[in-house]
Amino acid sequence: MTPDDALDQLRHIARERAFGRHVGSDRLIQAGVGALIAGVESPSLAMLAGLLRSEEPEAPILFDQVLEELGLLFQPPADPEAAKWAMAYWIAGRIADGSLDPAAGTHLIWADIAFDLDYPEELEPLVAARTTWTVGRRAGASPSKN
Repeated sequence: MTPDDALDQLRHIARERAFGRHVGSDRLIQAGVGALIAGVESPSLAMLAGLLRSEEPEAPILFDQVLEELGLLFQPPADPEAAKWAMAYWIAGRIADGSLDPAAGTHLIWADIAFDLDYPEELEPLVAARTTWTVGRRAGASPSKN
């Protein structure tokens, strides 16, 4: 893993947490270990990476400290609707760049966002694509890339 890859992983986890998704302490510590091995430097990174199982409750605070030190803190919009849209754009970007499986990403948009936004017209293509990917997976086929 390169330092850039490690920073991308930290950014990704920061967004997950900011959007209210649960990220376990073990994953925060592992991200710290990966970043440290990759050569990322931060005063609190070694403390995060070195946490023992009995110290896991300290991981979220140390992780946020690392994010702050690296300038990676992310705050979603305060308005709940704007925050849902920001999450939708983030997930769609992850699908587009290949870092998130399309079926999993469209499921997140359908289950966590579209419902809360009363199924807006702008999300209909992604919600419809979810059905295509889900049906294709059940049948053992790959989704069409057309």
